[in-house]
Amino acid sequence: MASGDAKHEQLDGVRADADDTELTTQQGVRIDHTDDSLQAGERGPTLLEDFHFREKVTHFDHERIPERVVHARGAGAYGHFQPYDGWLADYTAAKFLTDPEVSTPLFVRFSTVAGSRGSADTVRDVRGFATKFYTEQGNYDLVGNNFPVFFIQDGIKFPDFVHAVKPEPHNEIPQAASAHDTLWDFVSLQPETLHTIMWLMSDRAIPRSYRMMQGFGVHTFRLVNAQGKGTFVKFHWKPVLGSHSLVWDECQKIAGADADFNRRDLWDAIEGGRFPEWELGVQLVEESDEFAFDFDLLDATKIIPEEQVPVRPVGKMVLDRNPDNFFAETEQIAFHTANVVPGIDFTNDPLLQARNFSYLDTQLIRLGGPNFAQIPINRPVAEVSTNQRDGYGQQRIHRGTTSYTPNTLGGGCPAIADSEVFKHYQARVDGDKIRRRSESFSDHFSQPTLFWNSMARWEKEHIVEAFRFELGKVGDQGVRERVLGELNHIDHDLAAAVAHGIGLEAPAGSTENHGRSSPALSQANSPTESVETRKVAVLVADGVDAPAVQQLRRELSELGAVAEVLGAGHDGKVRSADGSEVDVDVAARTAMSVVYDAVFVPGGAESARTLAADGHAVHFVAEAYKHHKTIAASDEGVDVVRQAGVAERARELAERDGFAADGGVVLGASTGGSLPERFVEEFAAALGRHREWDRDTSSVPA
Repeated sequence: MASGDAKHEQLDGVRADADDTELTTQQGVRIDHTDDSLQAGERGPTLLEDFHFREKVTHFDHERIPERVVHARGAGAYGHFQPYDGWLADYTAAKFLTDPEVSTPLFVRFSTVAGSRGSADTVRDVRGFATKFYTEQGNYDLVGNNFPVFFIQDGIKFPDFVHAVKPEPHNEIPQAASAHDTLWDFVSLQPETLHTIMWLMSDRAIPRSYRMMQGFGVHTFRLVNAQGKGTFVKFHWKPVLGSHSLVWDECQKIAGADADFNRRDLWDAIEGGRFPEWELGVQLVEESDEFAFDFDLLDATKIIPEEQVPVRPVGKMVLDRNPDNFFAETEQIAFHTANVVPGIDFTNDPLLQARNFSYLDTQLIRLGGPNFAQIPINRPVAEVSTNQRDGYGQQRIHRGTTSYTPNTLGGGCPAIADSEVFKHYQARVDGDKIRRRSESFSDHFSQPTLFWNSMARWEKEHIVEAFRFELGKVGDQGVRERVLGELNHIDHDLAAAVAHGIGLEAPAGSTENHGRSSPALSQANSPTESVETRKVAVLVADGVDAPAVQQLRRELSELGAVAEVLGAGHDGKVRSADGSEVDVDVAARTAMSVVYDAVFVPGGAESARTLAADGHAVHFVAEAYKHHKTIAASDEGVDVVRQAGVAERARELAERDGFAADGGVVLGASTGGSLPERFVEEFAAALGRHREWDRDTSSVPA
């Protein structure tokens, strides 16, 4: 037998072909149900004896080393949190949430979910938003996402979902992308995914920056006060700068121009002293109201609409220090949903119950053993005293003869605590051992419809475009048709619009749209007053109007924005019209419009002629316009906008009146050697609005 044939025969004995087989455990026991974990009653806790759940999730947790299986691509920063006042003390014994005199240090790690450590920042994906509070009562981890809902209801399905969204196993393609057959096959067969899929197809999945991204605890947790009274709670992080996003065309170009776009943005903002801020808020539900909603509070695929239960502000988080070493801090930090402190407890949410098992199990293999809490980034500021000894990575030198409780040889130490201890919330648990989803988890369409109804016109357009892009990458026609059928349960117009874009017939009939909406879900209602940290590209060449450049940079800096001068042809310096020199930050040909929020083209006849003849500069302006960004030009700089073939109405108004501020385009002439006050005011106002979504860009060729 040839050696090659022998090798194939040897491999045949270990190949695992999923075709024509039945699902079993690793021990060969056949399984008839893998969608729900074993629990005590339909809404009871997950049982440890569920060997199938534990084997399935344990194997999943150990599939990758050394990077995280999910959330591998991340960025982090240090900061602090401080409550506004003590009103929450009526609901929780957690001091870091209730004492306005206490500033709690913390570390936040932002991340994408599906991609590897080497993937790009601007992919369409969920973003992790995990916060480790180093409180005086111990470490508390609020391990959340930038979506308030998740794809599945029970953690036993987590390996299935992640396997579906990861690169396909036969060719490891595509990286960090959901636009492929296996993800949409899974979605088409699991309607519980649809609410989060709507978020994934929305602009929420492509944030402008981590600093302009909301965060959510996802699950319903429980606050417990000093008297042992419980209250259901959902956690919200709201960015002070508002919640804003990129557009999909930008995302794909940024991935090539600067794969570290979000990571760099966070780092630069903190290094520049423009510290990101979020407000922590809570939605509180009395236990007596647990069943007052038309959904189950324990269902992680559901939100509590803010119109029903308002988000009440608790305090503010500020990120003000970058890590010193990415691996030692950002990479080695270990978050765990079960890292709680007195005053915060769990519910029987089956997804949360699974996470409480899975995170610790994952860290045991990823960080080399049971002593990962001794790594500096994971160490609590609270004193640690345990009877746990030895093991991989042990950093402490324990003295004495005892490592057990109770003891007399060690003086009874460490002694059992008698104050400020963690006490599990007491609740009655009983029920038959079953593997069945609660009927109260069965409505998979009402909230996706609520999300769709709440979107602004342009947000709906982006969602339709996203579905068309994603399903356009799916080769299996049956998967496409099944997804359209599921969308038809959300809204017929949505399904029809998507179908038209991928060359299929719209599904027949539809579920009636309930017509309800929640304005808080739309980014159109996000704050737009601030221009802080916004980046403005100033296009210049020799002969530029230096006073206009200097004035705009100065006045934008006073407002908190950043203006970078891009030189046509080279960096270093350019000669101005008055003979002085203007410092150039970046050579224009090494930059792209997609990494800026706005463009300004100052006057100067020679500079304008050079830029108008420069294809890159003209494309720069046209592309920014196509992406709905603010465009400004003064004096001869208007000729560059004209050469780009955009903003026709604004140019007509400027020719007639000498000034125009129309649809995010500001054009005008300088007077007395300076830009008029109105020019800068209108420019800043348009920049603060983030985008001009009503702008018609269909004819822009960029």
